[in-house]
Amino acid sequence: MTDPNLRTVTVHWHSGLRFDGGVEGAPPITVDSDGTDGPGAMATLLVAVAGCSGADVVSILKKMQVELERCDITVTGRRAAEHPKRYLDLQLMFRLAGAGLDEAKARRAIDLSIAKYCSVIHSLNPDIPVSYELALE
Repeated sequence: MTDPNLRTVTVHWHSGLRFDGGVEGAPPITVDSDGTDGPGAMATLLVAVAGCSGADVVSILKKMQVELERCDITVTGRRAAEHPKRYLDLQLMFRLAGAGLDEAKARRAIDLSIAKYCSVIHSLNPDIPVSYELALE
């Protein structure tokens, strides 16, 4: 019996600080802390935050009958100066456009993602403040 809540990834070291891998059977990703062949691990974490929250927002707005035309997310993380140099706070900037979209719907979708649904954000240390800005276009 397999646990449906269990996730496993495997990465393979190539050279320098470059690793390729991911979920078995899925396309691999490259994580390169030298920044030559791909983003480093900490930048990849920001991509994961954006992708997770973005998926939530898109799904929630679809349920609100918004015909989304644009969803761009910029995530900025401020890191500690000393090791382990973890993120101290995250700021998300959402740029959204679509038919039937208004500020109330956009903020509701973003708030639900950050407060309830985004598993990546909720996997981080709970003392990391997460805030956002919104630009409707």
